[in-house]
Amino acid sequence: MSNKAAVLAKLNELGVPHDVWEHQAAFTMEDCLALPFAAPDVTICKNILLCNRQQTDFYLYLTLAGKHFRTADVSKMLGVSRLSFAPEECLMDMLQLRSGSLNPMGLWYDKEHRITFVVDRAVQQTKRIAFHPCDNTATVVFDQDVFWQQVVPTLGKVPIFLDVP
Repeated sequence: MSNKAAVLAKLNELGVPHDVWEHQAAFTMEDCLALPFAAPDVTICKNILLCNRQQTDFYLYLTLAGKHFRTADVSKMLGVSRLSFAPEECLMDMLQLRSGSLNPMGLWYDKEHRITFVVDRAVQQTKRIAFHPCDNTATVVFDQDVFWQQVVPTLGKVPIFLDVP
């Protein structure tokens, strides 16, 4: 079963209300922001896999699509030195995901529980939130409350919320 099919099946199994939009592969934030469901009331997140220099600590960081991102800011707020972008092969090795498909539901694949879930609180400011279902040829849109109350508890991670400038 594909990642997309598995994620959608799990959401249905959990009874999580959501809308699914099928589309051409979206590889960039610009691609995502041009999709038909993109609207002012929908947060489309930038999902970033970070790691320390030794590649022993990993962080899935969610922030706003258009927000300037500096690893130094997030590192300081987490009390971790020198975070950087994790190598692309870590996505496949740890989550069975390809670049452009990372999202919080990918944490269902973190069998070794190596990834810490970190969220810029700003992503919660809209009515709805959108993510690829571990495949960038579709997007799942949730009401914010549904995502945070029904999906996040199933990820096996308690998010760390940051107020990133």
